[in-house]
Amino acid sequence: MTDSTADTASATDPEAVPPCPECASEYAYESGPLLVCPMCGHEWSGSAPTGTDDADHAGDAADAEIRDAVGNALADGDTVTLVKTVKVSGAGGGSIKVGTKVTGIRLVPGAADGHDIDARVPGFGKMKLKSSVVKRAG
Repeated sequence: MTDSTADTASATDPEAVPPCPECASEYAYESGPLLVCPMCGHEWSGSAPTGTDDADHAGDAADAEIRDAVGNALADGDTVTLVKTVKVSGAGGGSIKVGTKVTGIRLVPGAADGHDIDARVPGFGKMKLKSSVVKRAG
């Protein structure tokens, strides 16, 4: 009987719960299979080591791949076609029509504004496009 009470005490013992990996708060608690920090709201798995998780790094490689509007993987130098009309704001104004073919694109992974393609659009010059408005040609 002393073994079961020892297991219960260690599970509820605040010393057994590691501090939050995000804010280093000592007030983390268990909530089912997860550990929760009441200070910053971060939730993490109790079985994964604190600090850098392998799951976080595995997602980085998948995020680096840029896909077009229909799900095809894009690469530098590809030729793409616009799948919707794009309004151009700025110096020239106007719009780029559906079906406009853009050759020799350059990918910019991790662009904060979502414009992850650098391209030279015929009739407009250099500009950035979102991968969600293009489709790989051929």
